[in-house]
Amino acid sequence: MLIAAGMADAQQPGSQQPQKRADTFGRVARPRFVEFVDSTAPQTKYNYTETFAPFFYTKNGNEYRAATGEPGPKYWQNRADYQLAAKLNDETNEITGTEVLTYTNNSPLKMNFIWMQLDQNLFRQDSRGSAIVPIGGSRNGGHGQVFDAGYKIKSVKVLSGPNNTIATDVKYLIDDTRMQVLLPNELNANGGVLKLKIEYSFISPDYGSDRMGILKTKNGKIFTIAQWYPRMCVFDDVMGWNTLPYTGPGEFFLEYGDFDLKITVAAKDIVVASGELLNPQEVYTPEQVKRWAQAANSDKTVMIRTPEEVTDPKSRPAGKSELTWHFRIKNARDASWAASSSFVVDAARMNLPGGKKSLAISAYPAESAGEAAWGRSTEFVKGSIEFNSKMWYEYPYPAATAVAGTPGGMEYPGIVFCGATARGRGLWGVNDHEFGHTWFPMIVGSNERLYGWMDEGFNTFINTLSTANFNNGEYKPARPVDAERMAQFFTAPTLEPILSNGPDNLKERNNGTLLYSKPSAGLVLLREQILGPERFDYAFKTYIKRWAFKHPTPDDFFRTIENVSGESLQWFWRGWFVNNWRLDVAVRSVKYVDSTNYSKGAYITLDNLEKMAMPVILEIKMKNGKTDRAKLPVEIWERNTSWTFKYPSTEEIESVTYDPDKVMPDFNPANNVWKKQ
Repeated sequence: MLIAAGMADAQQPGSQQPQKRADTFGRVARPRFVEFVDSTAPQTKYNYTETFAPFFYTKNGNEYRAATGEPGPKYWQNRADYQLAAKLNDETNEITGTEVLTYTNNSPLKMNFIWMQLDQNLFRQDSRGSAIVPIGGSRNGGHGQVFDAGYKIKSVKVLSGPNNTIATDVKYLIDDTRMQVLLPNELNANGGVLKLKIEYSFISPDYGSDRMGILKTKNGKIFTIAQWYPRMCVFDDVMGWNTLPYTGPGEFFLEYGDFDLKITVAAKDIVVASGELLNPQEVYTPEQVKRWAQAANSDKTVMIRTPEEVTDPKSRPAGKSELTWHFRIKNARDASWAASSSFVVDAARMNLPGGKKSLAISAYPAESAGEAAWGRSTEFVKGSIEFNSKMWYEYPYPAATAVAGTPGGMEYPGIVFCGATARGRGLWGVNDHEFGHTWFPMIVGSNERLYGWMDEGFNTFINTLSTANFNNGEYKPARPVDAERMAQFFTAPTLEPILSNGPDNLKERNNGTLLYSKPSAGLVLLREQILGPERFDYAFKTYIKRWAFKHPTPDDFFRTIENVSGESLQWFWRGWFVNNWRLDVAVRSVKYVDSTNYSKGAYITLDNLEKMAMPVILEIKMKNGKTDRAKLPVEIWERNTSWTFKYPSTEEIESVTYDPDKVMPDFNPANNVWKKQ
């Protein structure tokens, strides 16, 4: 057993035991300890009253969001169902569309107006997003393309009357990437329904903020189309209307609903989209329909259209100049699609734990074919989704389609766009990451515009597990992550906190760290070092299950993990997420209880020199070469800046090493080792 005492405020080695005394009433008083001032303690930035301060949560739970982190008994959420019809002109790159929106107001408030998102307006030269692109350029925006960008809204009408046959023009106001629709009649609370019909068009950018665009290939353009219809803003119990403009860095926050898509393109083109294709016999050849049936029962990839068939007119149905592709996806937050005459298509079935049928599909140009490149894409999609379905929550859609295109990697429900030149480890990584987004934010619908780390970071975390699992660790990192080395970047003083005011509030160069890798590393710390895999996995699964197809906030996540794991983690949230604090623990000294007899034990002293606290792992090496481990809980730092504990040594100690496996984010390893002089 380890005997521990705090240097700052507990009895010191060799000091006299405090005597029990009786007070004037004859009661025996508790021993009184005299505070010991350690003159050898180094200067420190650590303040335990700040790290372990109370009142981390600034508001109590309520009937909408419970203190346990789960939706409250009166949680409500609005709904947006879409019927979308679009036609692509692949010569002019124009998309003409009609949207019928059915919006259900489940909130307790009536509405006189609604807000919608017009994301394509980002690419206008006079948009806010264009104005904030620095001179040196940006991943965001349209890369300076000058064209007739943005939505052209032809009409906005409210549908009413029998079978919604009465269409009434309504007033609307457009400001940058938002449109406010003024309703002629108040929309009732608690289930009131609005039907809106919008006619519109826009020209697709060549490069759409790395989320959509047009790729030219030797056999035709690949259109990866997203943010392609006016979308409802979320109205919730947290912010009311969520109307932050789309300026490029921050992604999306969307309501759930059912989508019916009809995409009309030239007959030479193949379309893939979110959800299930409802009319395959009309848009594929009879032979290709047979191949689809084979793929639905095959664990191996089946070619639907081979690279050699791409230039063969017989690989497309004859007799029509245009074809309309009909897709449907249910309980989704968005829908996207891609179209090209150059597509090679392959597919395989996915084996989901609940027995639901679903297909892994890939669509890519002949230039991207081959086993070293996109020829393995469907295998990657299948492996990623099957693992995450078993580990966390079952994949909810009838298909999962990876499309090779202009975006380096972008996710939508049931479909992702990934770089056409990706191959091998890189293609696995991007397919795994983009389909990992199925769980965050497609299933767990957090606010990406404000809290990008809740989808990118959580997804990056689950990617670490799916990568270790895939194909017996084919792409598993050769060496464990060195958390001490990574701490140099994760806690650099120039970084903003993870919990800043959304990606728009971060330097673009810091996005990769603060949205992806640092939040992921935080979850790895929780799982591997603080809670343990069993407790963490149960809490994380509970978070996903509680908030599936709902809208959690950071507090809902923090509260769920604490309540389900049974652990107060406010010190951790405060140091890793809310603040950009650093960790620096030093091994100061080793002193023996009896310098003439090492077997009586040794006092080991640690100092916490920075603002963050973490549990302690020590490796103690004896003079004879034997080693031992000692672990101390984070509570040693709850009221101390230094800590001394008694180690039951049996002989002379050669060295004491803090964090021997480099799993803690200690940025200063220079003071981690004490060695016998």
